[in-house]
Amino acid sequence: MAYLDNIRTFVRVYELGSMSAAARDQRISAAVASARVSHLEDHLGVRLFQRTTRVLQPTEQGRMFYPGACRILEAVDEAEAEVSEITQHPRGTLFVAAPLGLGRRLIAPNVPGFHTAYPEVNVRLRLSDRAIDLTHEGLDVAFFLGRPKDSTLRMRKIADCPRLLCAAPSYLEQAGAPVGIEDLTRNHACLNLRYPGVDEFQWPLQGRDGIERVSVTGPFESDDGDILTDWALAGHGIILKPRFEVADHLAAGRLVPVLEDCPPVPVQLGCLYTHRRHQDPKARLFIDSMATAIHKALH
Repeated sequence: MAYLDNIRTFVRVYELGSMSAAARDQRISAAVASARVSHLEDHLGVRLFQRTTRVLQPTEQGRMFYPGACRILEAVDEAEAEVSEITQHPRGTLFVAAPLGLGRRLIAPNVPGFHTAYPEVNVRLRLSDRAIDLTHEGLDVAFFLGRPKDSTLRMRKIADCPRLLCAAPSYLEQAGAPVGIEDLTRNHACLNLRYPGVDEFQWPLQGRDGIERVSVTGPFESDDGDILTDWALAGHGIILKPRFEVADHLAAGRLVPVLEDCPPVPVQLGCLYTHRRHQDPKARLFIDSMATAIHKALH
């Protein structure tokens, strides 16, 4: 196991380009990460990285060893997955990512129940509205809202989530309700989700002649969807949201739907995962469990 640990640490150092980043990713100290790489170098009799105080770069031998190291780890993971499949006792750690709103409302509440059913599986949940790179960040499963780009990953669609435009009554008292798409773009403050790497700053609305991709503007924006909801609740503008994210606010009257004759196009909710030839049973069981919970919550 020590040799495998050394290889896993080498792979993460190679992928992240930093000993400290790899140590944080594996929840070990930087000293332990450095020692593991050094032990692997001693075993192989070569230098895998050139280290200076500022830069860590793989050597030619390190670049040659990396693909084989990945194949070793993949073979071990697949072998363990097959054993887990047979014994029906999945175990290990799952690294899971999800957008903030989706993760807080539909994923996180159901993690304890999953752990109760499968107590030997630990779940590490990371929530962020930014774009996620599964391979670079060492993730097993990433839930998403929208259209993922990475065609090298497997995708499972879970549901189409209805969306709506809404605002606080205080905003509508001051600015009035938009009476059409042109009125929305010209006369209203729209609170937009923007973060590095996003390629769409438009709202897709169902117009008279089909889908219109509408460019909207507003006084401020954020890369945190819940902050946008807070601003809308405070009367600062109109937001576009999956209905499940604002259902409680709608029921309580804190937010009111607007422009209902031109609704946003539903957004796809799904997940991405990395296993290609043999999906890890614990990942599949987690996805199945979350999909069941999501369908129940949405209906």
